This record gives sequence, structure tokens and C-alpha cells, in this order.
Amino acid sequence: LLCFRRYLLMALTSCLFWNTFGLSAAMDSKPNILLFLADDLGIGDIGCYGNNTIRTPNIDRLAREGVKLTQHIAAAPLCTPSRAAFLTGRYPIRSGMASSNGYRALQWNAGSGGLPANETTFARLLQQQGYTTGLIGKWHQGVNCESFNDHCHHPLSHGFDYFYGMPFTLLNNCQENKPPELDVALQAKLWLYSQIIIVTVLTLAAGKLTGLISIRWKIIACFTLVGSLFFISWYSSYGFVQYWNCILMRNHDVTEQPMRLERTASLMLKEAVSFIKRNRHGPFLLFVSFLHVHTPLFTTAKFLGKSRHGLYGDNVEEMDWMVGKILDSLDKQGLKNHTFTYFASDHGGHLEAQDGSAQLGGWNGIYKGGKGMGGWEGGIRVPGIFRWPGVLPAGTVIDEPTSLMDIYPTVVHLAGGILPQDRVIDGRNLVPLLQGRAQKSEHEFLFHYCGSYLHAVRWHQKDRGAIWKAHYVTPVFHPPGAGACYGKGICPCFGEGVTHHDPPLLFDLSQDPSEAKPLSADTETLSHRQASVYDIMGKPWLQPCCGTFPFCWCDKEGDS
Repeated sequence: LLCFRRYLLMALTSCLFWNTFGLSAAMDSKPNILLFLADDLGIGDIGCYGNNTIRTPNIDRLAREGVKLTQHIAAAPLCTPSRAAFLTGRYPIRSGMASSNGYRALQWNAGSGGLPANETTFARLLQQQGYTTGLIGKWHQGVNCESFNDHCHHPLSHGFDYFYGMPFTLLNNCQENKPPELDVALQAKLWLYSQIIIVTVLTLAAGKLTGLISIRWKIIACFTLVGSLFFISWYSSYGFVQYWNCILMRNHDVTEQPMRLERTASLMLKEAVSFIKRNRHGPFLLFVSFLHVHTPLFTTAKFLGKSRHGLYGDNVEEMDWMVGKILDSLDKQGLKNHTFTYFASDHGGHLEAQDGSAQLGGWNGIYKGGKGMGGWEGGIRVPGIFRWPGVLPAGTVIDEPTSLMDIYPTVVHLAGGILPQDRVIDGRNLVPLLQGRAQKSEHEFLFHYCGSYLHAVRWHQKDRGAIWKAHYVTPVFHPPGAGACYGKGICPCFGEGVTHHDPPLLFDLSQDPSEAKPLSADTETLSHRQASVYDIMGKPWLQPCCGTFPFCWCDKEGDS
């Protein structure tokens, strides 16, 4: 018996030692970091979040082998600001990437706007820790500032050693025979004005020839010249969007202009796999920023018609296949257990993306709203999956509020870096939460902006485990009750297209995650019952009395 006890004690001590030491050793080493970010993917579009009709076995495998977050929140409901927050760990309003006008995302490769040079991305900090850093796919944070080759906003100017992909984003304009997507309303007006000018010139010329109008030919020529210059000035941009915006770059060099979409997915996959193979001796950071599943949903032939959800489902399944191939390359290089892997979407699915009755945007599950809506959950609640075998517990689900901004301090911590001390970092290190060493998220408040306008605030009441959310501004759905702004592209952030709430709409997300039932002042779950007149008024039977009511008088202290 004594021998058995001694053996058991040694076994337990050894097990505890190796678990602790092994975990510590894994944490002390610098893991490779692989980040997947989908474009416009709804939280309800993948299997591990409840979809049983779109096949996503590879993303689901990540969730089985790692940690799934159910309350993972984007810092903005649109591409450019959300990705700026992801890269910097800061609300986009802090970096100047939140817009106060109708253009809430960058519109042109030739624009001078972009991620400011004084912002420090996680790629820059990991680069300083000896990581080889690469970005494959979508950037959408600007290119140049003052000249066509200063590359001040380019990925290579923000900490990436290697870039292959689109400096912009996919648009319908990138594919032949698709209706234009960029500035549709403005283009319609410009076409109308051009047609008015043409009709005016033809009318004046006909009147001059028939003698009905007395006008000099020089004036007609002047009208013609002005009209031609007006047409050229706008059509040279909007008529050639495919050439200006739909390009591929390798580092600073343009490799395709315009892109050939039929081979883009295979090129992106080839580049990602090649980067992993080249840097297998690590450590490396690879940010795979998918062009999927943004319109025009260009999908290679072998995936067309394979899903039960039309072209959109086909595109999601192709993206999942690409995830699987990249994960296979990790396995082939023996890097699976030494790689911290993350999968998410930049914001919610695009509800207004339609082609007739066909839905071209994602599904946001039980959550109200979608892309472009700064407050409603459907615009900002996204998938969040982490895997690091041997370090993160497999099959774990965490229902605590987290943010895409948290990736910044998390990967910097894993790389052994130090966060910038000269600015506010809004993200929080997720490692303790992911490992189970912490039970609560560090976030108490999360602010939900639409452009530069604050639309909602989330409060994490940690002592009760409750999540309260107040909406100050909500979009006006069109048609009423539709749940989106159909006919407008996306919902606006301000003006006549929004409703201001005073007092704000209040929801208990822990009980009502779909935001279906706003709480009112007399709702019992809102707070404790407040004092009424009846509570305040005196009641004889409650009166403390040292005698027999109403004869209440005594001086026991004096008597003693």
C-alpha cells in the first residue's frame, strides 16, 4: 500500500509538472500566427454557428479543435474601418478611419486616404520581434498619399514584409456583365446630366439648321466642348473602374490590371501555401484576408451549383475549401501544433445584396440587421474561432463579449512584444480567457459606431453575467419592418435615414440576443422596482413604537 501511494504521488507530480511545464514552454516559444479574415461573411453562414445547409467542414474543424467565441464583435460594420481597427487594436475613430460623410469605406485605389503612417499595426510589432510577416488578399487601407509610387498606406509601409493581393476590394465592377456597384446613384445623375447636355446641343444645332433658333455656331461649339469635357471628366473614372480598382499587386508591383477573376482564388491559395513553405522555420505571421464572400461572388467552376444556397453558398464553400488547403499545408510542414490560428469575418452579412429574388449577401442568424448597421447585432457580431493544439482547450465555447480589436494585443503578447505606450489600445489580450485561466472578458463597455456616429453601447455587467445594450440611433428600414434598407445599398448612419432614441432603446442581450423586445421603464428585468408614492407614505402598522401605538413616548436612556 505504501508503495502504491508513493507511485501514485510520483505519477500525479509528474503529470502536473509536464502539464505546467509543457504549457509554459509552448507559451514561452514564439508560435507562428495564421489569421483568416472573411469579407462580408454572416455569422449564420457556417456550420459551427448553426448553419446546416452550407457545408463548411474545415472551418467547423477549427472550432472542434479549438475555441469558439459566440459574442465576437467587429469595431465597425463596414470593411475599411473594421479592418483598420483589427490591424491597430483601436476604434477607427481614433485613427481617423471613421467617416462623417456618406463614404464610409475607401472608394478608389487612386484616393489619398488610408491608414495613417503614425498608426502601428500588429504586423509592425511582430516584425520587430523577428517574425516574417505576410498579407495575402484584400487590403482596403489605401495605397498612396501624394504620388503614384510613394506607397505611404501600402501594406509594406505598415509592417508586412510581403504582400500579394488586392489593394482595394472586390466590386461588381470587377466582373464583366455585372451592374455597377460603385456610386450607383451618383453615376445615374451624371448620366442624366450628360444626356441633358447632348439633347440641348442637338436641339440648338437642329434649330440653327432649320432657322428656328438664332444662335451662333461658336456658342453651339462651346456647349459641345463643355459637355464633352464634363462627360470625359466623370466617365474616365466610372467607366473604367475595372481597370483602376480591380488590380492585383505583388509587393509594390502591379501584376494584373484588370484582374482575371477566374484564376484569382487559385493564385491566392498558391501564394498562401508558398508563404508557409518558405517560412516553415518561422516564426511567421500570415494574414489571409479573403476576397470571399464579397460581391460579385466570383466562384470557380468546380464549386458552381454545388451548394443549396445558390451563388452565395457556392462562394462560401469555396472559401472553406481554401481554408482547408491552407490548414493542410500547415500539417504537411509539421506546423499545426506550433501555430496559433484564428478565423473571423470583418463584419456581418450584406442583406441588401440581391439580384432580383436571389440573395447575394450573407445570413446573420438570429441577429437583427447586417452590414453597414453600426448598432444592430447582425452588422457587428461575427464568427470568432481560435486553435492552438496543446495550448488552447479543444471544443471550448466562450460566451463573453470580445472584439476583433483583441487580436492586436493577443498576438503581440504571444510574440513577446510590448504594446505601444503612447496611445490608447482598445483591444484586450484574450489568452487568459481562451485558456480558461480567466472566466470573464476584460471588456466592460464596447462602443458601436456607424461611421463617426455613436449608435449603441454595450455594457458587460460582470457581477450578474448580464449584457445590456443601449441604442441611441437606429436605421430606418425600407420598406418598414424589412430588417434592412433595400434599394439603398446599405443603411445610412445619419440624416433622414435614421431614428434618434431618447431615452435609448435598451436590450438585455443575455436574455434577448436577437434584440426583439426592448425593455421599458416598467419591465421587471430592467432594474429593481422603483420607489412609489405608496412606498414613501407612512403606514401606522409599520411605525416603530416603544409603547402602544399611537402612545409612542419613552426616555429609557434618561431612566438608566
